Amino acid sequence: MATLSDEVRAHCARVAQDARWVRIDLDRAREVEPGPPPQLDPERHFLEGSRAAVVAYLLTLTAINFGSGWFPALRKRVVDGKPVSGYFTVAMGLTDRFRARGPWSNEQLRTLTTEDIGAVLGQTPAHELMALYAQALRQLGTFLGEHTPIQLVDGAQGSAQRLARAVARMSMWNDAGFYKRAQILPNDLALGGVAEFADLDTLTIFADNLVPHVLRCDGVLVYDDALAAAIDGEELLTNAAQEREIRACAVHACVEIARRLGVPERTLDMWLWNRGQEPDYKARPRHRARTVFY
Repeated sequence: MATLSDEVRAHCARVAQDARWVRIDLDRAREVEPGPPPQLDPERHFLEGSRAAVVAYLLTLTAINFGSGWFPALRKRVVDGKPVSGYFTVAMGLTDRFRARGPWSNEQLRTLTTEDIGAVLGQTPAHELMALYAQALRQLGTFLGEHTPIQLVDGAQGSAQRLARAVARMSMWNDAGFYKRAQILPNDLALGGVAEFADLDTLTIFADNLVPHVLRCDGVLVYDDALAAAIDGEELLTNAAQEREIRACAVHACVEIARRLGVPERTLDMWLWNRGQEPDYKARPRHRARTVFY
């Protein structure tokens, strides 16, 4: 029986084969260099609590680990005089909440408002993303029902694929063809030291807008002139077929690159994602699409 990640690979291979706007140049993949071992930042993430609290934190964070299309309009956190990324703005706001008050109960999640999440993240509740975050957290509370986050995780019986399949049942996680957040959850739980999965290395990369951007900057992904001009001009990407080609070609390319390097695809993902935090990559526009999936 095909796993969720197998389905992702097959879908992305089909899209890449028929792609109109994106081309893969694997000859340039020789320039992909290994990075440091994958890890979560223990200062910006809440990792020091009990197992129950850290599992709840990582599940909650993954539930709202999206919104890159809105990030340019997000009020960024400032660390050492410099603004952090949209992702870390969200992660650090949630970290502060967990360090001060611990996790929300399932009942509290089910009643969260835009004002509640806006206050936690330091954003105006009028920001469109706050309404989506509140919706995502209410959905999580409903999905958990009377089960704790640990019961959800342990119910997967040490299978990253089983856990990913379970959370992908939520509509705001059901990123069909990619399952970015459903797959990143077991990865981050493992990196956080609160869960072990025998099949962790079967996961694909976590298809978002940063890993494709890094691959484009490195010459592995080559965009059609019109698509490249639109992205370089910081236009919001509204063509769903183009958006899916970008992510699918990134996934498909990384299957081969990871095989050549002899590393799991999830490890390659984090190497590329961390490289994307460097100034040269940040200075160049990446594609922006407003979606609840990344």
